[in-house]
Amino acid sequence: MLVSSPSSSYDVIVVGGGHAGVEAAHATAKMGQRTLLLCLNFSMVSNMPCNPSIGGSAKGIVVREIDALGGLMGRMADKEGSLLQMKVLNTSKGPGVRCLRAQEDKIGYPKNVQKELLTIGNLDILEAECKGILTKDGNCAGVLLADGAEILSKAVILATGTHMEAVILRGHVVKEGGPDGERPSHGLSPSLKDMGLEIVRLKTGTPPRLDPSSIDLSKMEVEEGTRGDYHFSYDTEKTMPFEKMVHCYLCYTNERTHEIIRKHLADSAMYGGVVKGVGPRYCPSIEDKIVRFADKKRHQLFLEPESLSFSSFYLQGFSTSMPIPVQEEMVHSLEGFERASFLKYAYAIEYDAISPLELDETLMVRKIPGLYVSGQIACTSGYEEAAALGLMAGINAALRIQKRKPLVLSRSDAYIGIMIDDLVHKGTKEPYRLLSARSEYRLLTRSDNADERLLEKGHEVGLVSKERYQRLQGSIGRVHEAENLLSERKVLKDQEVRKYLSFLGYPPLEGAETLLQLLKRQKVTYSGLKKAVPELPELTNEEQFKLETNVKYEGYIKAQLRECEKRKAYEDLPLPADLDYKNMDGLSLEAREKLALFRPKTLGVASKITNVHPSDIDVLSFYVRHPKRVP
Repeated sequence: MLVSSPSSSYDVIVVGGGHAGVEAAHATAKMGQRTLLLCLNFSMVSNMPCNPSIGGSAKGIVVREIDALGGLMGRMADKEGSLLQMKVLNTSKGPGVRCLRAQEDKIGYPKNVQKELLTIGNLDILEAECKGILTKDGNCAGVLLADGAEILSKAVILATGTHMEAVILRGHVVKEGGPDGERPSHGLSPSLKDMGLEIVRLKTGTPPRLDPSSIDLSKMEVEEGTRGDYHFSYDTEKTMPFEKMVHCYLCYTNERTHEIIRKHLADSAMYGGVVKGVGPRYCPSIEDKIVRFADKKRHQLFLEPESLSFSSFYLQGFSTSMPIPVQEEMVHSLEGFERASFLKYAYAIEYDAISPLELDETLMVRKIPGLYVSGQIACTSGYEEAAALGLMAGINAALRIQKRKPLVLSRSDAYIGIMIDDLVHKGTKEPYRLLSARSEYRLLTRSDNADERLLEKGHEVGLVSKERYQRLQGSIGRVHEAENLLSERKVLKDQEVRKYLSFLGYPPLEGAETLLQLLKRQKVTYSGLKKAVPELPELTNEEQFKLETNVKYEGYIKAQLRECEKRKAYEDLPLPADLDYKNMDGLSLEAREKLALFRPKTLGVASKITNVHPSDIDVLSFYVRHPKRVP
């Protein structure tokens, strides 16, 4: 509930009401911890200052993982009032990268999240600014507010997004400001630096917003949603009909656009020497695209609606920090945009963040036990990455207070595990974005099996109900039953099956193949076999897809599982806590410093640390395997 007079102490205090802060506060409160969520403005909680969409390549899988662990984002994205369009991506590239992307309502999605937060027990919400972190005996002990008040806690989760010491950049004009017209946060960043944390300067940006009535949509390609029963959350029962989905549009830059940008590069904040922070490599500004990909004749853009509550399109892929007059010239050079009217001009935002190398695998600051960091302040980019880190920080803060084992996801468990592993062991020089290419085990970390991978873990920590977990068991049971029946049933002279195969263009069968062997064939589907063999069990579309993927890609999945187990045996080799790295013969000087700083628990973790080389891992392996032979 919203409060004006908070208690003097809480179990957990979450600083920031963006997607990371919301997931963190929801998780700790649901796990039984008295939680205080600090935000600058409750009406802006879960705001979408950039593009109002959720999911996409790799990110859509992360949203399903968040949902499987008991988080909020997937459920809220599916809700009526939130969803504008649902689309399935990468359908031609195989199940390992297939995922969902939803166009969301900029007004409806935050409202649904805010309503949900107000129903959660153990959760107080206070509009206030955090100025500093309180410590006691080296541990995090609470927060200092802007009005001088101190609130004590057992843990603090920082999720300040892009607010810390933020400035808005358009051309050479720099002014203080947070995202989407919000005010920045001052004071917290310097205090964290004084505590010995490494603060880095990052940059991101957003495209212009345009009046739909001023754009000639006939010059563009229509981008529709996907027909079918698609949703992020395993709890969603009612999905949006295809007929109600809004249209998005595909368009392109042209040589005239590129000429304008090249002519005014010195006027942009980025190329004019104004920007000090590092921007996201995988979501660059349009001027950065023109410079980096000078050989490309055009760049793809998407024109997408922001809300049903007001008329506004944003031009996805056209983020820029150019001055206002140049932005107008750039947009008007696009086909169909000659008379486009601006509702809001694009801008870049520069802000302070904490180096993720300061964090351990639970997202807790190594130097300050009890202090956790999540979201864009941990050097990520995107709502989905932020929400995932907020959820994991919340779970682990609650588990630590409960004196329970932390939840650490491996790279084969989830994309969330990949992201945290990359951040805390390798670090990043730019806002980190999840990509399917980052996963070594794409057939294991699929969108369709997020429930099997993570729902049990969510149940164990207390975020997934017994009823929901039992539903999963029932679904798994139905898929296994169907697979067993397929493996037992031989085709022989089954005329209906033979007709089905003939219809698909296959020659007459030779030998007594099973239905399972037939399902391995490219065009054969479970629904097709069920029409021929009605006694096969009824499966949902999602269960059918999961079964077909397991059968058709069985060999590849088993190969990845073998590789995973082989690597796990190596990576799980424990490193004694008392190893004297600084005096260990054979280690490079860089490795000695990093290993002594991070104190990795296993050989696998040590191998991921920046500047720890394969030769250093060989030395460590020898020390651990042959301790008696070490002088």
